[in-house]
Amino acid sequence: MFADKPPRRRTYLWQRPDWPQWRFDAAALAAPLAQVHRAQGHLAGRMAELGLAQREQATLQALTQEVITTSAIEGEALNLDAVRSSIARRLGVDIGALAPADRNVDGVVDMVLDATQHHAQPLTAERLFGWHAALFPTGYSGRTRIQVGAWRNDAAGPMQVVSGAVGRETVHFEAPPATALPAETTAFLRWFNAAPAGDALVHAGLAHLWLVTLHPFDDGNGRISRAVGDMALARAEGTAQRFYSLSAQIQRERKQYYDQLETTQRGTLDVTPWLDWFLACLLRTVQGADGLLVGVLDKAQFWQRWAGTPMNARQTIVLNRVLDGMESKLTNAKWAAMGKCSADTALRDINDLLERGVLARLKGGGRSTGYSLVK
Repeated sequence: MFADKPPRRRTYLWQRPDWPQWRFDAAALAAPLAQVHRAQGHLAGRMAELGLAQREQATLQALTQEVITTSAIEGEALNLDAVRSSIARRLGVDIGALAPADRNVDGVVDMVLDATQHHAQPLTAERLFGWHAALFPTGYSGRTRIQVGAWRNDAAGPMQVVSGAVGRETVHFEAPPATALPAETTAFLRWFNAAPAGDALVHAGLAHLWLVTLHPFDDGNGRISRAVGDMALARAEGTAQRFYSLSAQIQRERKQYYDQLETTQRGTLDVTPWLDWFLACLLRTVQGADGLLVGVLDKAQFWQRWAGTPMNARQTIVLNRVLDGMESKLTNAKWAAMGKCSADTALRDINDLLERGVLARLKGGGRSTGYSLVK
């Protein structure tokens, strides 16, 4: 009889003898890098043509999208109004009435804004601890108490990324042991704060991959790694103004994102495929920002057209929500919800704007009657 062989232990990036000596094929990445740089230049040129107020609105929309989607990737849904209001408060952008403060929302906003608005400042362990504490203000992740504002200690066992039902879990990744984190994070921070040896966009892609591989916290590692990647992108572009959201594109490509991470973390230190995917995702992000620009311009033109038409504060708030890209059609019920008013008050607001020609009634009737903006 033959004894059962012990299961073969997976080898992850951090277990390889050459860790963390990243390698990549610079020639293979030359074309993708050139495409991203051209797209960034095109977008910067278009945004430079906007007025200050329009650039502020574009930045507000991009940052709102970033905060919403970096949380959505982890399965956490944040309130859009609370996010927009939190960012507007911190940037000093006038959006009319503000939603009440929400400490869970404010924590994510504080992290994203600190990473992008103060990108030139050194990234330190204390700064990362502050971001982590801001993400988990109660000291809990769901119902589980976690180590907040400090590296994980692995008290409950190795840090693993798993999926599946209890008892039938699939381990996708196991992070370095907690005892290695002080040395590992020191090496990462030293590298991150040094001037990039090559293209700064490659530096951003490696930063994201390196930190998520370390998985240094009990929770929030994905959000913090994406914030660090955004910080590197802001440094690469030399501006705190954000006109696109990489997290929004990652959310659209969520399965590919996780597949790429898992494949890369089980591979070698030649991370050319990861960087190729990262640059392609970034290219689609920057190219897609043209849609953001169109929305900002449409909004500005709408308000220019109706500048002489008196409206109450509630009408202004709801119309701005619609202009910011509300999904599905505008109805009386949605007006009441967004305007925080009764159905009768919502109908009076709508009828007033129909009479003035600001709104048009869509085909159909009854409770499902919809309305569109006249631009």
